[in-house]
Amino acid sequence: MIALPKLTTHRIPAKIDTGARTSSLHATEIERFQRDGQHWLRFLLDIGLGLSEPVVCELPRVGRRTVVSSNGEGQDRFIIKTRLRLGKTEFAAEFSLADRSDMKFPILVGRTALRGRFMVDSGRSYLQSDAAERKRLLK
Repeated sequence: MIALPKLTTHRIPAKIDTGARTSSLHATEIERFQRDGQHWLRFLLDIGLGLSEPVVCELPRVGRRTVVSSNGEGQDRFIIKTRLRLGKTEFAAEFSLADRSDMKFPILVGRTALRGRFMVDSGRSYLQSDAAERKRLLK
């Protein structure tokens, strides 16, 4: 479970994927707009779990790049940067915006965000979640 404190107060289930370079965030209804001469994005963040309604988010656009998905297809995606909290560590991370509605996790945390901060134990799950979250999620 991770937090995106600039976007929502809810903790969000995330998949750690060291095979993915870029982190990805489930976003729908993405709109581009200008604010103070900068490129911004407005999108809906739906964290699932029935915890809340989708959150309308507005952030500066960091860029746009082609991301190759697990099926080998390239997609042109918008990139944003926001704060990510994993366990007790909080840092700025870049996310590509994508419709992940067909995925189990609304967020994928890639190796660029993890590099130099974490060691991944591929045989364990929810190590950075508290005991109550682990119990609920591992049922």
